[in-house]
Amino acid sequence: MAAASLVSLWVLFSGVALFPGSCSPQHHNILKLKMISPFTHNLSTSKIIDSHLHIWASPQEASEFPYAPGQEPPVPGNLHFLLQNMEEAGVDGVLIVQPIFHKFDHSYVTSALKKYPTKFVGCCLANPTDDGSGLKQFEDLVLKDGYRAVRFNPELWPAGEKMTNKVGKAIFQRAGELNVPVGFLCMKGIGLYMSEIEQLCTEFPSTVVLIDHLGFIKPPLNEEEGLVFSQLLNLSRFPKVYVKFSSLFQVSREKFPYLDLAPLLSQVVASFGANRVMWGR
Repeated sequence: MAAASLVSLWVLFSGVALFPGSCSPQHHNILKLKMISPFTHNLSTSKIIDSHLHIWASPQEASEFPYAPGQEPPVPGNLHFLLQNMEEAGVDGVLIVQPIFHKFDHSYVTSALKKYPTKFVGCCLANPTDDGSGLKQFEDLVLKDGYRAVRFNPELWPAGEKMTNKVGKAIFQRAGELNVPVGFLCMKGIGLYMSEIEQLCTEFPSTVVLIDHLGFIKPPLNEEEGLVFSQLLNLSRFPKVYVKFSSLFQVSREKFPYLDLAPLLSQVVASFGANRVMWGR
């Protein structure tokens, strides 16, 4: 398990600090770390919360909870496996992010949320399909099934469409009204989508935003890459924008302990403040 020090990096979803873990249950990286913050609760009463992982049906469960076409998972990640890992790691609760393996079919994650309502909180996946049904689906997932966050993945928007289109704006605005944070997963790099994120934040300033995994920005090697990182830092002008300094193995150019990310962490904390940064491996 990769160890890292916590530098008072907080974000709140429901009264508890959330720390992003890895993408699947078998890689729990939630550490029982002492929070060096003046706002820290007594550790004896604090809960260990993993704020970012995915679960998906086992092959045996796939007849009831089918995978999306072409999205059969390569490794185990079912609910039973998650519960085993939580017990071994001493994790009390989890924010489950809807996995791409089930795409917009949330039935597997929803079943887990309903079965273990004191252990799990859900982050649904925004459905931007052309028919406009995504807004209704989002509202149902939040109001009926209890999801507490939503992820925007720009690669799931129809070809030629942006996250600032009609359905994107409708879901983003409604998320603010429902007090549901919107996480942006920009796997091709946040620079491609910066103007869309800025437009949404400007038009709907009450919506809380999470930038997943440092926007997939690696330590800059040239002026162009440095500009994109500067644009990320400039998002701090929006008071509702938070950054997940997480999934470090994907953004570092080095092996663990990813020392090349130290300067980026320093600048992110300096720009956003520690209370608007989420820590992960």
